[in-house]
Amino acid sequence: MAEVILMPRLSDTMTEGVIAEWHKNIGEVVKKGDVLAEIETDKATMELESYQNGTLLHIGTTKGGKLQVNDLLCIIGKPGEDIAALIKSTQNIEAPSAETKVEEKPISNETPTSNIDISKMDEVVLMPRLSDTMTEGVIASWNKNVGDAIKKGEVLADIETDKATMELESYKDGVLLYQGAKDGEKIQVNDLLCIIGKEGLSINEIVAAVSSSNNQEASTVEAKTETDVETKSTSSSVAPNTAVEVNTGRIFASPLAKKLATEKGIDLKFVKGSGDNGRIVKSDVDAYTPSNNLSESNPTSIQAISTQPQEAYQDLPVSQMRKIIAKRLSESLFTAPHFYLTMSVNMDEAISSRKKINDAGNIKISFNDMVIKATAMALKQHPKVNSSWMGDFIRYNNHINIGVAVAVDEGLLVPVVRNANYLSFSEIGVQVKDYAQKAKDKKLQPSDWEGNTFTVSNLGMFGIEEFTAIINPPDSCILAIGGISQVPVVKNGAIVIGNVMKVTLSCDHRVVDGATGAAFLQTLKSFLEEPIRMLA
Repeated sequence: MAEVILMPRLSDTMTEGVIAEWHKNIGEVVKKGDVLAEIETDKATMELESYQNGTLLHIGTTKGGKLQVNDLLCIIGKPGEDIAALIKSTQNIEAPSAETKVEEKPISNETPTSNIDISKMDEVVLMPRLSDTMTEGVIASWNKNVGDAIKKGEVLADIETDKATMELESYKDGVLLYQGAKDGEKIQVNDLLCIIGKEGLSINEIVAAVSSSNNQEASTVEAKTETDVETKSTSSSVAPNTAVEVNTGRIFASPLAKKLATEKGIDLKFVKGSGDNGRIVKSDVDAYTPSNNLSESNPTSIQAISTQPQEAYQDLPVSQMRKIIAKRLSESLFTAPHFYLTMSVNMDEAISSRKKINDAGNIKISFNDMVIKATAMALKQHPKVNSSWMGDFIRYNNHINIGVAVAVDEGLLVPVVRNANYLSFSEIGVQVKDYAQKAKDKKLQPSDWEGNTFTVSNLGMFGIEEFTAIINPPDSCILAIGGISQVPVVKNGAIVIGNVMKVTLSCDHRVVDGATGAAFLQTLKSFLEEPIRMLA
């Protein structure tokens, strides 16, 4: 049966999308994972992948056309299928108003197979996509319990994404009838987060409808997961003579439980299920430890082992932020051909100028603020460095938005100082300090970290003299700043003590050549060695 794909909500503020490019034409075969189209949102241009196999039978609009969220994007099915009824039915779906928020009714890309259309249920709240790279969220804490009355605008829960922990507000009045996960648990984007409705509403059918939809989407993944689990079973690190086998024959487990077991290297035949008919669910895998199973089967051997010196370690789950850092920077390093240019900068005049500015004003500036300003002014003179590799073309940005790498406990965030070339030292300093505090408090919003055209990473305050940094997509360059060191320098024919700072520019060779990068560094050096030029 043909499947309808609606315009997805690809950012937390998106209400409509523009088709930047169709990668498939009507009549072409589409495979799961193929890029259907590039969609321009209010945040970025993003690729939309197909989640099923079939033939592209219909598109909602041509290249350059605009669609509201939940409008008909395309239909995929078998060649020759009659899709007139599907097209007509989608015309009755109301587009969300500008005030509609993602938390109320995010829609998955596929039509549920259940008789209940969850896309039309006000009561269902699915896990929203709170950033352009988010695939799952963790419930940091629930602010409302099942049975609590909820008013529009009240905070339902704190959601940890790959970028920050964000408050999720309710956009309707009602009673919290159901929670899809407990504190600390993960939920995939578009999975059931909670149900809000009138007291006494039967939720079993709604939960079943959402579960049916999710199972349909995961059906092809489940087959592979079962194979992976069976393969894992034959090479499990838990020896059969030291563990109790509680499942024989076919193992019944939810797709999420199987996926989690594969990630953890757990053989499901040793896990006791608590679901219907002994079905293994996620909580069973989370609660399973080989040591518990081992102690039941061979307590004597455990006692003997415990008397010997033992190696100790601690396994911590990878945070959402760390997962995305690993994914994006790995892609950057192994996709973009990096090369590195290092230059020494005499900071004597910068030190003197900074002292005078700080002594005269109420706002204190840092060397990092001066570097950001100098970088922005140098980018103005060298626009090729302020660019992005877009595959079929290179984008040269007229605006200068500098991402500033900020370290937090969970990893690294890169808030953006926009139009930095127009800002003074003190204005840059205020913004950077504000971003650093918001990052520490996990209060950064998507608008704070999106839209960078160049990135600066400074480790000088940690005593690092020199380092290289991995390019932060979609930028073509990143500047690594070392600390200021007192070293012998030659000045007017004599050896004196000078204050020197080393900077290293990482360049994407697809966009920036060596001579271009070197010219940029020379201009940057001239601004830092004569800071008065930045005040003109």
